Amino acid sequence: MPTTIRETTLHAVHTAMGARMVDFGGWDMPLHYGSQIEEHHRVRRDCGMFDVSHMLALDVSGDASHALLSRVLANDVDRLKQPGKALYTCMLNPDGGVLDDLIVYFFANDHYRLVVNAGTADKDVAWLTQQRDHHAANVKLTARRDLALLAVQGPNARARVFQALPDVHDAAEELPPFHAIQVGEVMIARTGYTGEDGFEVALPAARVSELWQKLRELGVTAAGLGARDTLRLEAGMNLYGQDMDESTTPFETGLAWTLDLKSARDFIGKAALLNARPLRHALGLVLLDKGVMRSHQKVMTAHGNGEITSGGFGPTLERSIALARVPSAVQPGDEVAVEVRGKPLRARVVKPPFARNGKIMTVI
Repeated sequence: MPTTIRETTLHAVHTAMGARMVDFGGWDMPLHYGSQIEEHHRVRRDCGMFDVSHMLALDVSGDASHALLSRVLANDVDRLKQPGKALYTCMLNPDGGVLDDLIVYFFANDHYRLVVNAGTADKDVAWLTQQRDHHAANVKLTARRDLALLAVQGPNARARVFQALPDVHDAAEELPPFHAIQVGEVMIARTGYTGEDGFEVALPAARVSELWQKLRELGVTAAGLGARDTLRLEAGMNLYGQDMDESTTPFETGLAWTLDLKSARDFIGKAALLNARPLRHALGLVLLDKGVMRSHQKVMTAHGNGEITSGGFGPTLERSIALARVPSAVQPGDEVAVEVRGKPLRARVVKPPFARNGKIMTVI
C-alpha cells in the first residue's frame, strides 16, 4: 500500500499562496512560492520564513535523561550546563555511521529537547526507545507533534519576530546564538539552517497560522525548500541522506568537529571512530567553467576519484558550487575536474562555507 503523505498545519495556507508542493521525507511541503532565487536573496538580504513543522521536536525527560543522551550523542553533552544552551550533534550507529544529525536543547538536568530530521524521525524515535529500554528506563520520550515549527531567517529576522511576538522581546532580545528560551507556550531558539541570523520558533500548532499571517503583514517573505537548500549549501551545511547517512562517518562528512573523542565518556560509535582510518573527506567545489554541478557526479583528482554529494547554483555567488567527498590528499586550492553531462569541467577546491551572514566567504 502507498505511504500516506503527511501535511503540516500550514498546508492549506501554502496551497492558497500558490506554492509548488513536493514530497519531502513523507511530507507535502512547499518547494517555492514563485521564485526560488528571489526567496533565497530575500533571506540573505532581508528576511524570510520557512515552515519546518515536518521536523520533529522530541522531549526527553526524567532523571536518566543525561545518561541516555550521553550514550547516544557523539558531541559533548556535558557542555550543556546553562539552561537554553543548544548543541549540534550526530547520533551514530555502532560502526560510527550517521543515523541522524540533530540539535539538542538543554532546559534542566531532567529536561532536554531534540529536533530531528523529518525523514529519519520514526527511525530516531525507535532507536532512542530501544536504547532507553536497555540502558535508561527512567526516561520519557515525548514526540511533540502538537507543536509547529517556523524558521525566520535573515538580517532583519529577529526584529520581525519581536514585532509579531512582542511578549517574547524582553526575554529573547539578548539571547546568544545557539541558545533557546521558553516564553509561555513559545520556544524561541537562535538557531537556523541558512547561514543567516534569526530564530527558530516552536509554538502550539493552533497558533501558527496567526503568526505566519502576522509575519507576512510585516513583510517577511515566505520561502520554500528550494531556497532552504541553496542557502544551506552556500553555508556549507550538510543535508542528511545526501551528504551523510549510515554508511558514512563524521570524518567523511566534514563533521569531525562535532565528535567528543578526548573525554572518558563512551558513546555509541566511539570505538569504531577511534579505530577509523578514513580515506575520504568532505570539501567544497566552485565551478570554474560554465555549467551546474549536481549530486552523484564524478570528481576526478590527481589522487583518485570522488563524488559530489550536494551541488547546484549558488545565487549569492552567481556560480555553481558543491560539497564533495574526495580522497584525503585533496586540499583547498587544488584544481579538479567534475564530469558534467559527460564532459570534464574545471573546479576549484575550497573550504566551506561559501557564503554566510550576507557575505561571500570563498576566495576563488
